[in-house]
Amino acid sequence: MPEKRGTKALPPEERPRERCLRLGPEALSEAELLALLLGTGRAGEDVQDVARRALSAFGSLDGLGRASAREIAKLPGFGPARAALLQAALELGRRRAEESAFEPGRKLSSHREAIAYLKPRLAPLRQETFLVLSLDRKSRLLKSETVSRGTLTSSLVHPREVFAGAIREGAAQVLVAHNHPSGDPEPSDEDLAVTKRLEEAGRLLGIPLVDHVIVARGGAISLRQLGVVRQTPT
Repeated sequence: MPEKRGTKALPPEERPRERCLRLGPEALSEAELLALLLGTGRAGEDVQDVARRALSAFGSLDGLGRASAREIAKLPGFGPARAALLQAALELGRRRAEESAFEPGRKLSSHREAIAYLKPRLAPLRQETFLVLSLDRKSRLLKSETVSRGTLTSSLVHPREVFAGAIREGAAQVLVAHNHPSGDPEPSDEDLAVTKRLEEAGRLLGIPLVDHVIVARGGAISLRQLGVVRQTPT
């Protein structure tokens, strides 16, 4: 029976692990990084060939990142365990990028500025994610916080969770946003109901909801621009 082939057939200086340690991960190709994560190939196929095949199957690293665990598990040389490993690694990278992209002090005084900030952060996500952005009186960003992941409902997005961070930060106003993985940013009835509930809570707390932005691959919509959000910024 053919053995699983790793990278030991390569000269030591050309193996991904040794190159990573010597030159840093930025020196490796996407296929090499994926090969390093996988460790071994499959019967009769080198691990780098398995990695290249996976990238080719979905067209790019971005395509691979958007694939489901079930789709990845069907790739030759993968299976459920490796699919989970790959998705965990990609999610760690995404969360690190999200943290490093946080821009305290950034001004978000218009729907255009808010969309420009939010679209690259929310549009690529496969799961519906709800963010709360705490702002000061000059509409500068104090804190960005994820309060819910999953289909948006009034039970998942409760005013208590939405405004707790804003109160801690001493925010003067809040802006909320979530994504539509379907690709269509058109607000649903539930989106509108959640917005009205949060707007009322903000009015009672004296921390106005200034906008609710919905982001999708097909575009983005500001509910303030649509006239749904009516509270006046402080």
